[in-house]
Amino acid sequence: MTDLDHERLTPELRIASPRWKRWRRFIISAGLGIGMVGIVWFGVDQLTYLRKVNPPGDPLAADVFQVVDGTDVRSLALDLEAAGFIVDSGVFERYVGEEGGLEITPGFYTMRPRDHMGNLLRVLRTPPNETYFKVTFPEGFTVNQVAERVADELGSISSDDFVTDSGLGDLVSVVRSRYQPDSISSLEGLLFPDTYLIAGDSTAAQILRDMISLMERVGRQEGLDDAPSLVGRTPYEVLIIASMIEREARLDDDRDLIARVIYNRLELGMPLEIDATLLYRQDPERPFAELKALQTPYNTYINTGLPPTPIANPGRESIAAALDPAPNPFAGDPLCAEITPVTECRYLYYVLADEDGRHTFAVTLEQHLANVQRAIEAGIL
Repeated sequence: MTDLDHERLTPELRIASPRWKRWRRFIISAGLGIGMVGIVWFGVDQLTYLRKVNPPGDPLAADVFQVVDGTDVRSLALDLEAAGFIVDSGVFERYVGEEGGLEITPGFYTMRPRDHMGNLLRVLRTPPNETYFKVTFPEGFTVNQVAERVADELGSISSDDFVTDSGLGDLVSVVRSRYQPDSISSLEGLLFPDTYLIAGDSTAAQILRDMISLMERVGRQEGLDDAPSLVGRTPYEVLIIASMIEREARLDDDRDLIARVIYNRLELGMPLEIDATLLYRQDPERPFAELKALQTPYNTYINTGLPPTPIANPGRESIAAALDPAPNPFAGDPLCAEITPVTECRYLYYVLADEDGRHTFAVTLEQHLANVQRAIEAGIL
């Protein structure tokens, strides 16, 4: 059949011709191939997209990200990628669009780098002033330790700024406590240790104010305002004593006895010889013999009387003990057998006695040295 004859065929006959069948099969196969390529390409693209939305592996440790005024979604995405929170700014923009957009509020946000974009978006949708962090400050923390905990948990406040605002050193605290004498610049010992809910946009001054306020409330509850009539000391002096008790006592049962030792030594004009005072604002790795020889206001082996400030932030139990010290031994106590008159039998010494943190108390140096020797032989000291 010639080409002319082929052209004269009806459409039905032309379709049925072998040449046309081959072309039809080729067109169908090509179409199917193109379709399969499209499906595979779409699948690969979607898989890549999902892996960027939720990167493989665990998210990294929480870090703080600052959103500044004038930020839009595009610049936010670029900043997040540059800071390592996301792996692809374009994917983040697309994800935000698919999830209903984002109203951006400037401030500090705590997020985990390489977390699911849904979690990041959830954080960014919560304004900092509506974001709260539960932060615990244990009893016996110093201002420096509080500052480090704040910086670790919030990140929007540096430990240096917190220490500066608290008045350590030659600076004056930006807020003050009603228990703080005019001559004292530092808030050491005036911040109540507890668990706080801190807003994400809080300043150092606001956190300090909350901790001072709670200390004042606890002080009123425990009778700190009545300290002069209870123990013959000002409320601030009682907080100094409470801070030493806090750092020395491991068990609640020992707190009021340690308080009694401190008051007895103060009354007799003896150096307090509180080991914890030597460590205040010193390198804890420094040998104890060197610490004892340092000429500082906190060396209670060299100086008599109280240190100039508290050495930590005391809890409720230590404040209560400082306001209500244990009585001295009763007349028939074997500890007083060698003391005459018996009214002079007073607790003056204590030493760690067991691995649980219990202390043994003594009224004479000889008794104390014997207790020390027993602790050494038991491997406690």
